[in-house]
This record gives sequence, structure tokens and C-alpha cells, in this order.
Amino acid sequence: LSPRRFYLHPELSKDLVGTHPPGAHSLVAVSVGYFLEDFVDMLCNQKLHQSWELLFHHSVVIVCFGIAVLLHQYVGFALVALLVEINSIFLHLRQILLMANLVHTTCYRLNSVINLGTYVVFRIATLAWMTRWLFLNRQNVPPATYAVGTVGMAIMTPMNIILFYRLLRSDFFK
Repeated sequence: LSPRRFYLHPELSKDLVGTHPPGAHSLVAVSVGYFLEDFVDMLCNQKLHQSWELLFHHSVVIVCFGIAVLLHQYVGFALVALLVEINSIFLHLRQILLMANLVHTTCYRLNSVINLGTYVVFRIATLAWMTRWLFLNRQNVPPATYAVGTVGMAIMTPMNIILFYRLLRSDFFK
């Protein structure tokens, strides 16, 4: 959904702070709801030592997206962040295939390759672009919002690099 929004609304690439197309605010608000629901579900149904990283990830996203929803600003930036979720499709499929004990199948292997490719494009490259944008536009972002964004990127980038390493090690360098 997000790539389509950028194609249909090229003005987003020029102003990620105040510009957002119809429906974008709702998309980010629904995403906050999803992350809240998933956060509560993990708290209730998983052991903390199994889910602390995702709980931490969800907390950062809820705060950052919550600011965009409440202020009606940075919605475009949140849309860029949602590009990361494209890779989640393949991460979740990987988990399903693992649970179904289908690790030694062509489907798992194919998903592993697609997962890594989408990981690099939609997670690593997107987070790098967002970090660069935040740095280049620091004079246009209020200090408190800049601090939240910088802390968010400082948390999410290493988390995603570590997960990438784990995926590489698990699926390609056993």
C-alpha cells in the first residue's frame, strides 16, 4: 500500500512532515492499533524472554507512529516506515514454515531467498534512507520530535541488522 501512495502522490517525497494523501492518516492509525494489539497479545501469550525484542520494537513503533497520528504530522515519514512491513510477509511465512517443520523444502528455500532480498530492500535500505532524511532535515524538525526519531532509528537499525545476521546464519550458514 505505501509504495503505491508514493507513486500516486509524489509530493510526499518532498514533504514527509506536513503532507499526506487521503487515507494515509487512517493507515498509520490502524497500524498503531495493530501494533498495540500485537503487543498485548505477546504480553498475554508469550514468555517475556521469548518476546522482549518484539515488545521493545512495538513500543518504539507505537510511540513514533502515535506522534504522527496525534499531531497529524510526520504521516509521510510513518508511511516510509511502513515499507519495512512488506518484508514482514516473508518473515511470517518463514515462521509458519518452521512451525510446520518444512525447513527442508523448496518452498522454505525460495522464501528464504525472497525474505533476505526484501529484508535488504525494505528494511535495511528503508531504515538507512529514513536515518539520512532525519539527519538532513534536522533543522525542520522540532528538537523533541527529532530526539524521538533519532532514538527510534538508533534502536531499530541495530535491531534489524542483528536480525539480518541471525537470518543469514540460520538459513544460509548453518
